[in-house]
Amino acid sequence: MKVFIWTITLILLLQCGISEGAPQPRDPTIRDCSATPPFVPPTAKISTEDLNNLRQQMRINNISAYIIPATDPHLGEYIANREKRRQWLTGFTGSSGSAAVTLTRAAVFTDSRYWTQAERQMDCNWELQKTISTSDIVSWILQELKDGDEIGFDPFLFSINDWQSYHSLLEDSGKILRSIPNNLVDEVWGRQRPDLPDNQIYSIPNQFVGSTWQEKVTDIRKQMEQHPQKPTAVLLSSLEESAWLFNLRGQDIPYNPFFYSYSLLTTDSIRLFVNVSRITADVRSYLTSSCPASPCVQILGYDEVRDTVTEYVKGNVKVWIGSSYTNYGVYEVIPKSKLVSENYSPIMMTKAVKNDKEQKLLKDCHIRDAVAVVEYLLWLEKSVPKGGVTEISGATYVDGLRAKQAYFKGPSFGTISAGGLNAALPHYRPDNQTDRTLNAGEMYLVDSGGQYYDGTTDITRTVHWGTPTDFEKEAYTRVLMGNIELSRLVFPPRTAGRVIESIARQALWEVGLNFGHGTGHGIGNFFAVHEWPVGLQTNNIPLTKGMFTSIEPGYYHDGSFGIRIEDIAVVVEAETKNLFGGEKYLTFETVTLVPYDRKLIDTSIMTDVQIKHVDKYYENIRKTLGPELQRQDLQEAFRWLEEHTRPLSCGPLLTAPIGVLIVTAITTLCIQLRMA
Repeated sequence: MKVFIWTITLILLLQCGISEGAPQPRDPTIRDCSATPPFVPPTAKISTEDLNNLRQQMRINNISAYIIPATDPHLGEYIANREKRRQWLTGFTGSSGSAAVTLTRAAVFTDSRYWTQAERQMDCNWELQKTISTSDIVSWILQELKDGDEIGFDPFLFSINDWQSYHSLLEDSGKILRSIPNNLVDEVWGRQRPDLPDNQIYSIPNQFVGSTWQEKVTDIRKQMEQHPQKPTAVLLSSLEESAWLFNLRGQDIPYNPFFYSYSLLTTDSIRLFVNVSRITADVRSYLTSSCPASPCVQILGYDEVRDTVTEYVKGNVKVWIGSSYTNYGVYEVIPKSKLVSENYSPIMMTKAVKNDKEQKLLKDCHIRDAVAVVEYLLWLEKSVPKGGVTEISGATYVDGLRAKQAYFKGPSFGTISAGGLNAALPHYRPDNQTDRTLNAGEMYLVDSGGQYYDGTTDITRTVHWGTPTDFEKEAYTRVLMGNIELSRLVFPPRTAGRVIESIARQALWEVGLNFGHGTGHGIGNFFAVHEWPVGLQTNNIPLTKGMFTSIEPGYYHDGSFGIRIEDIAVVVEAETKNLFGGEKYLTFETVTLVPYDRKLIDTSIMTDVQIKHVDKYYENIRKTLGPELQRQDLQEAFRWLEEHTRPLSCGPLLTAPIGVLIVTAITTLCIQLRMA
């Protein structure tokens, strides 16, 4: 017996030793640079030749290090493929992070969202630095350089703030930061680099714009005259600015209807810098007829902007810029004595406030967009329990529903379609590796939007087709309560969004919950889905009547589910008993017209005021969206809407089929009882 026990013990010890001492199997999707030879997965780019060629360019330019950010000259959220220099050189496709190359080492700097992705996409020529801090990038570079060495960068890819950060960190280092306007990665990329976009630049029909481009030019020139520093020109660098000023659109940027351009608007001239070959005869005529009291728009080549500004500032002039979107490449040629610099240009500040026509256009497009979303939620409700619907097929389906609506021009961003645990990642987008079949027993989050001639939309709804847990219902309801409390808030004019955004978190905070993303962003008329400078974040401008913002609290439970409820709202005047300071106070009017998931709402933890707020919102949805569903002969969707917008005081959804007239009668009775 003792021999048997010792034998079993020895076997167990050997197994433990083998288990602990044996090398763990390698993950075939992630590189292993410590192995001999180094292991590089097939998903990684082999960068040796390109990196050697870049270093040759560095030697030609007498620099010892080169910085490669993941931006384009216009510093926007999305960039065209030909501008993805860091991605092409390294293989790493994440949206955040920079690369730095010395004559002996190379590194990519990115945040925790992308560490695993970077290990899968880069070969062992690249070190992964788990930070995006400018000071860490500088510290890494300085390890390799000696006094007098020069660090090169493309000034068109640096914001003014980026340059100031690098300059201040290197100022006393004995190293020199040098602007090199000809991008060295482009020299290596050569003919492989994607061509300039050649799709059509077009003007928006007058029915979809708030003012003509001539009226806008007149208004901006009036602001120049009234400015204390009397600027003689406004330099427009953000792609939004030229698109807005001239009521022109393009397709250079994914999901954003912009075209690569700059503009220089002076007191007596208008210059548009663009790929001239893309200006059709119709657009040229559009820009050169019915001009204000000055020459018409002069169309110049896109690459002529720096030389033109250099020549212009030789005179007795002052150039007004918005520093947030002006790159260092054009900034550095303007003498500081001739510069008028503010965070945002007058174009950005003016377009932030929508006039009456623009407000109506945005509201109209949200009605049609809501039709598509209601159709989608109805389709999911019928299809998911039968099986076969995936995150990707769902995203494709909702995009297809939007495409049927009038004036549709494409999605406003890649749809976030997330079931179960995937929804716990706030910015998750499905791909072939992560795509899941939607399950009636799980939560589902869909964040999607459309571009239309008259506006841009963005909406998030979270639903459940089975029986949610008590915690899921409480979390959802508290997210909804936050949305309600911020939506109904009354606040003084010119209140900063950052001052009030915490109200959307209060119901979550009360039970120790929170979310880690922003609460609101601006949105425009056929523009970027994230339109600055409006919103509820630290660097947004104060809120004013006529601004549109999202209101989107959420909660994300790791490995289980995610919740976000996002509505678009316009800032309107509030009716108050008093009028402190003689100015109207402000509040929000929700323009999104899709009901929340009744199955996830626990009215027992809501206040009576909150329940009445939802009931009033639902009444507006029925009044506004119902007729459009009937006009499009979507009778099943109309019945679904009637059922799903019954006042919360009427209890749970009806399970048996019921005629529209009966539903309407019950709804009316419930409203009367609650409002009594």
